[in-house]
Amino acid sequence: MAQSTAAPAPTTQSAVAPLPLKAVAPWAVFFGVLMLVLLYFVGAEQGAVSALSGEGVHEWVHDARHLLGFPCH
Repeated sequence: MAQSTAAPAPTTQSAVAPLPLKAVAPWAVFFGVLMLVLLYFVGAEQGAVSALSGEGVHEWVHDARHLLGFPCH
């Protein structure tokens, strides 16, 4: 039997360039504000402070409230 030796394939390392803070900051602020708004509607809407009247928001986020441990009734 003949032995064949194959040369290993050349590997190229691609360096990942770091993202500048100026490019990431607007997205971080946007998602931070979005998360705060969602947390408000899930956790505090229809409580002591209510931005919307009625039970509509409460019914839409009822299960999420229980899942996250917020009491609602």
